[in-house]
Parts: sequence; structure tokens; C-alpha cells
Amino acid sequence: MEAFRIYIKGIVQGVGFRAYTQRLGEKYALDGWVRNLPDGRVEVFVQGDRDVVWEFIKALSQGPPRARVDAIEVIKEVPRDEERGFSIRY
Repeated sequence: MEAFRIYIKGIVQGVGFRAYTQRLGEKYALDGWVRNLPDGRVEVFVQGDRDVVWEFIKALSQGPPRARVDAIEVIKEVPRDEERGFSIRY
């Protein structure tokens, strides 16, 4: 299992990006969460099988129809036992 923290920059707030990310996380059976940041970026914590996580990140780079992803920063993290399911944090 691998875990990553991801920061997504662009037009990613107010366009359904968190709900899109949650659906993707559930579709790929990954654990983690997504939230908006005050600076306009979206932050994601995700963990699961390495290949599946990279497919998830690839799908995030496209985003929902009204979004525009300008940059993605991926940082390796330590997996967390307490993370189960995929949620939206506020």
C-alpha cells in the first residue's frame, strides 16, 4: 500500500471537484479524503495499491467538465490505518 498527498491548482473550487474526487476514490476502492484550501487549491490524501492510485491521479488531472487543472503536486506520505473509505472534508 502507498499513500500520497496531492495538491491541485487551477479552476478547482466551485466546479464539483470534491464530489468528482470522492466518486473516483470510491470507484477505485481507495481510502482517503479531499478538501478545499483557502488559497484556491484542492488537497487530497489517498492511499491504496500503487497502480490504482496512479490511475486515480491520472483521472484527477482531467477533473470534472467545468474544472481546469493547471498543476498537480504529488507528495509521498505514510499510509494511515485509520483511513477507511473516501470522504469530503470541510
